[in-house]
Amino acid sequence: MLQLDHLAVAARDLDEGRAAVEAALGVTLQRGGQHARFGTHNLLLGLEDGLYLEVIAIDPDAPAPKGARWFDLDRFDADPRLQSWICRSDDLDRDLARFDEAGEVVPLARGDLSWRMAVPPSGVLPFDNVFPALLQWDGTAHPAARLAASGCALARLVVRHPQATALTDALRPVLHDERVAFEAGAPGLRAEIATPGGVRVLE
Repeated sequence: MLQLDHLAVAARDLDEGRAAVEAALGVTLQRGGQHARFGTHNLLLGLEDGLYLEVIAIDPDAPAPKGARWFDLDRFDADPRLQSWICRSDDLDRDLARFDEAGEVVPLARGDLSWRMAVPPSGVLPFDNVFPALLQWDGTAHPAARLAASGCALARLVVRHPQATALTDALRPVLHDERVAFEAGAPGLRAEIATPGGVRVLE
């Protein structure tokens, strides 16, 4: 089965991403870290229910990776936006047998955190990047447990695509989360987040 794990906001650089997300949500992001394998770095925000939000961008001080970066960041050149949703699997090999287009397994680690992530060779996820990225954490360590409470919680995630019915049919057997809704429309994501200042939107 799949469970919603976290959301990713892409940005051209972290300062731009920080400013956009903090203005949108009215809260302060926390320091994240680097991902040497993909030449990226991030900032983090703890959400309720064991979820978190990351702002991710290419790290200008890191060497370029040998292949494509995850989350389609090599082609990203826009204002910060909600770029991806990430689901954790309890058996990544089994789920990739079902969704082989989701990518190839890449082992990753940062500090005492380690996980395996499915990343397409092109960096582009199925359904125009609105199919969830899939990962499996090793052990019990998880970033959300280490983040300060922000008073924010995901209320609803809307996944839009012209082939919303096909996307729903593919995911509903393995993803049971009433917060996730699929709608027909131009490809994109919209997160409705309850914050101390009321419901705010990221898209």
